[in-house]
Amino acid sequence: MKQVVQNYKSGELALLDVPVPGCKPGGVLVRTAYSLISTGTELMKVSEAGMSMLGKARSRPDQVTKVVQSVATNGVPATYRKVMGKLDSYTPLGYSLCGVVEQIGAGIDDVKAGDLVACAGNEHALHAELNWVPKNLYTPVPDFLAPRHAAFGTVGSIALQGVRQGESRLGEVALVVGLGLIGQLVAQLLTASGVRVVGADPDPARCELAERLGAAACGDPASPAVESAVAELTDGHGVDQVYLAAGGGSNQPVELAARLCRDRGRVVDIGKCRLDLPWNAYYEKELDVRFSRSYGPGRYDPEYEIEGRDYPIGYVRWTERRNLACFLDLVARGRVDVEPLVTRTADFDDAVETYQRLKDGELKAVAVLFRYPEQAVGDGASADAPVVSVPVVPGGARSSAPVRAARTPVRLAFVGAGNYATSMLLPHLARRDGVELSTVVTTTALSAANAQRKFGFREATTDLDAVLGDASVDAVFVVTRHSSHAELTRKALLAGKAVFVEKPLALTGEELTGVLDAVEESGNDRLQVGFNRRFAPLLQEAGKRFGTRTGPASLRYLVNAGRLDHGSWYLQQGTEGSRFAGEGGHFVDTASWLLGADPVSVYALAPSGNEDLQVVLGYPDGSTATISYVTTGAAGFPKETLDLVADGKVLQLDDFVRSSVYDGRKRWVSSRLPKARDKGQSAELAAFVRAVRTGGPMPVPLRSLVATTAATLAVRAALAGGAPVTLAEAR
Repeated sequence: MKQVVQNYKSGELALLDVPVPGCKPGGVLVRTAYSLISTGTELMKVSEAGMSMLGKARSRPDQVTKVVQSVATNGVPATYRKVMGKLDSYTPLGYSLCGVVEQIGAGIDDVKAGDLVACAGNEHALHAELNWVPKNLYTPVPDFLAPRHAAFGTVGSIALQGVRQGESRLGEVALVVGLGLIGQLVAQLLTASGVRVVGADPDPARCELAERLGAAACGDPASPAVESAVAELTDGHGVDQVYLAAGGGSNQPVELAARLCRDRGRVVDIGKCRLDLPWNAYYEKELDVRFSRSYGPGRYDPEYEIEGRDYPIGYVRWTERRNLACFLDLVARGRVDVEPLVTRTADFDDAVETYQRLKDGELKAVAVLFRYPEQAVGDGASADAPVVSVPVVPGGARSSAPVRAARTPVRLAFVGAGNYATSMLLPHLARRDGVELSTVVTTTALSAANAQRKFGFREATTDLDAVLGDASVDAVFVVTRHSSHAELTRKALLAGKAVFVEKPLALTGEELTGVLDAVEESGNDRLQVGFNRRFAPLLQEAGKRFGTRTGPASLRYLVNAGRLDHGSWYLQQGTEGSRFAGEGGHFVDTASWLLGADPVSVYALAPSGNEDLQVVLGYPDGSTATISYVTTGAAGFPKETLDLVADGKVLQLDDFVRSSVYDGRKRWVSSRLPKARDKGQSAELAAFVRAVRTGGPMPVPLRSLVATTAATLAVRAALAGGAPVTLAEAR
């Protein structure tokens, strides 16, 4: 395997081939997905290695003292050999990563192979493809937290321990000196705790970033801006705490702390800066100076870190490992946002070049991630090839219905009569010639009776089996909660019915396979999923105007989904799946229809720690579709906007109210009144009824329905693995 190392004597950086570590008892072997460069601590070490011997001695007086003591004990020759031997050796870099458990050591029962974990430690969470990590230095990653974000766990724990040492309280004001990686995280953690933050850093870009992420005010410590902000926020009393997150040889941070801290305030040292305390200033205010030791209690204790002996929670509430888990939880819940801190994500093979650019100042960064070549999906699959299988559509299923008597109506049964069925489907069908609403089935008698009265169903019942056994029913509509779609569809197919199932078709790969097993067993492939957007008149017309294309296309689809009302069953993710699993198929299907193919790869990010998603679909001809599914947008903004660009042409759709096509010479525009917004339900239902009546093909091929469902489900695997997943037909 490969690992980043440095020779402290020569300063040489290398990506070295080293043996794979053994999986010892009391820990796990982890294959790295992402590791984080600490642009403070690690760059300081890299810079020191490039100094002369005198420079190294000046930068590490503590080590010089040890050398002097060794000379007194062992003599000059022995000490020289010992020091030179240590200097002229490769040392590791790195201490914060996220990866997939590959092997379990004896005594480990809290994780299993395939689990995603965040790891800590400058001896165990190294920039290496594989690391052995003891129990108290890893923690499972919360569901749906992207691995690239979980890689911040260790530095986040350092910042969190510093905030704990400051004992901040709701409503206080704090000063953070130094807005590098640790300082930015400290500022966010304080803001999340209800503390108003003033930041101090000479870099205006870092000040702007901190303000964007919640700080009240930031500025250059040498300017009057910081002092003015503190005076305004504290009525002239001074801040309650100062967090020293700066590095370097200047004594300015501790002097600034004394000047801006209130009487009996707290000063917490987190970084490694000069600490020549001005005695009078600190004495007169009786300032409480505290040190924050790395990730928290347990650090530097071999019994805790190596032997896995935990501290009882009743005596030590926040240990290293509990801090690590706490920080990941804050990121997963959106209380801390680490994505804006990522300046660059580099391939691990480019590690040496990346360090050199950072050292030379060519790359100015807050945080840099290494992305590793072999990433696993985090669900127990092999780490070598993140692939999601697309179930094979069975051959031999019939493509037409049995011969029907001429001029007989198409008899439809509805399973479910909720809001969507009664507002978007049944009004179109109730007034359509040649359609008979035969039976409505619901779990409660009254809802069935209401639907029968309003739409004219011949019968209302709560007995599903009676409907499936009714030979006069031609087609069954499944319009129930998401968790029941696959099973009800399977039963209706086995009963020989044509099926219209509202999205999603399935919530898991196993459910999707079960539906296709029913197709194979029954020979019945008469299935349509309610992907109605492709039938929308404005989009249909715009597609014709756009015409065929010869080159790859780029499609952008913004879905301003909005927040759900409290109590909505859509929020019951344990049983009903995520929001995107429930309705994302709409947007995947629309993109695939416009691009004329099924997706072959899926990549996904959840940048905000909430339900917002960025999904990138890859297609066989090199086309891409980016679906931005957001819940945090303005309520008044259109729900769906789409742009398709290819061959010098642009197609635009504005929320099914207006569509346009630009071809370089002219512009075509079609629009309708907002109240007449048509997302294609009527045309889709007409196509389905026609297919049932004539016995012709279903409106959308079964292979496309399966591919869309598989791509939608693959989003979860892409989020867990932090890498694109390939959609490959199962063999």
